Amino acid sequence: MKKQRPVNLQLNTISFPPAAITSILHRITGVALFFALMFVIWAWAVSVSSSEGFSFVQQQMNGPLGLFVSIGTISALLFHVLGGIRHMIMDMGHWEELQSGDLSAKIIIAAWIILTVVIGVVLW
Repeated sequence: MKKQRPVNLQLNTISFPPAAITSILHRITGVALFFALMFVIWAWAVSVSSSEGFSFVQQQMNGPLGLFVSIGTISALLFHVLGGIRHMIMDMGHWEELQSGDLSAKIIIAAWIILTVVIGVVLW
């Protein structure tokens, strides 16, 4: 029996629906939060080691790297929380249809972008 099914191995030509993008971003932000937690633990360990360590961490957090890490971590946390709430609502049986699922995904992505810009402006 010959299998005649389409095979698309070029990943850059695949168009993902908004619900898939939201789900993938939820996983990516979870991993990003794990790595951000390692940075937080490092900063905490250095800052409590001595007064020079505290000054070093304070200087780093007030610089461009600290701002980038802060905004990135808050942005990842925002999306992860918004995506998690969306997933919980879907687990309760809502937004499971194609149209409502795509609409909720678009709303989550738009809210994430708006909140990230607001946080970036506030922290800048």
